[in-house]
Amino acid sequence: MASQTIHLTVYGAEVKCASCVNAPGAKETYEWLQAAIARKYDDQQVTYQYVDIHSPENKEGADEGILQQLLDDELFYPLVTIQGEIVAEGNPRLKTIYKALESKGLPLAEGA
Repeated sequence: MASQTIHLTVYGAEVKCASCVNAPGAKETYEWLQAAIARKYDDQQVTYQYVDIHSPENKEGADEGILQQLLDDELFYPLVTIQGEIVAEGNPRLKTIYKALESKGLPLAEGA
């Protein structure tokens, strides 16, 4: 059992980036990740945050450097961080997210 809370943040925007037209939006990705993680892991120790890069609300705890890089188009969204570390950008892969969560000590759900 992990001894700490694992913080997962999804950065994104209402408007999809030009190259992301056929991909799910950042908000959909955020909701999809929550559901997928909850199915596989005991996610009691995971806190989730969605940060809209164009909205002044909900930016508390957000990484200003990452926000600026997203606004400057140096990084692609949706961008996923775990414990402040970038683990996925653009169209995130579950396998990559799962691997990062496991490296932080997140236990599998019973029966998973």
